[in-house]
Amino acid sequence: MLELENISIKLEAQKNRAACPLMRDFSYQLHKGEIISFMGESGAGKSSLLGYIAGFLQPPFTTSGIVRLNGRVLNDLPAHQRGVGMLFQDALLFPHLNVGENLAFALPPEMKREQRKQKISAALQDCDMAGFEQADTASLSGGQKARIALLRALLAAPQCLLLDEPFSKLDAVLRDNIRDFVFRHIHEQQLPAILVTHDITDAKAANGKIFDIKDLA
Repeated sequence: MLELENISIKLEAQKNRAACPLMRDFSYQLHKGEIISFMGESGAGKSSLLGYIAGFLQPPFTTSGIVRLNGRVLNDLPAHQRGVGMLFQDALLFPHLNVGENLAFALPPEMKREQRKQKISAALQDCDMAGFEQADTASLSGGQKARIALLRALLAAPQCLLLDEPFSKLDAVLRDNIRDFVFRHIHEQQLPAILVTHDITDAKAANGKIFDIKDLA
């Protein structure tokens, strides 16, 4: 379960810009396999919430409230210890590594070589990309890159998943396929997940509660 308790986020005053509250005292409990969505204009605070949960949000933002994941308070933990996975607009694959090496990056370093190979092979089989271990990431289609980005996030065994506009750069047909692929894995692995999007179709497809970010400021 991902618990958000009295979350407040404010963009502090800067040169020629007044302070701007983005979220005030927001609370919600996400259960395993549940996906909630946040919609709103750019700069309204959707991605700032994800950054706060994941441990990436920096000044000039100020924050308060508690983020708790499976009973563990995350606020004072560094990002790499939070157990939070993220997907972004861009796949953000390492260009100097092939597909298998990109996926291996998510696995524990102490895992034995043969086990790593088996994990990667099974993951690629699951997304209809069997045999792509040695493929150059530059040779992949947009849909293939999106699949590899999701697999890499899941191989790191996150306890929740944050989705920052991950479908926005895909064409309509590919968008539907990848969105279904992502949501299916979230439900199968019973991960609480948060989606931020400009697209009401994405939010409705998540089949969960939808928040308009402007109503939370």
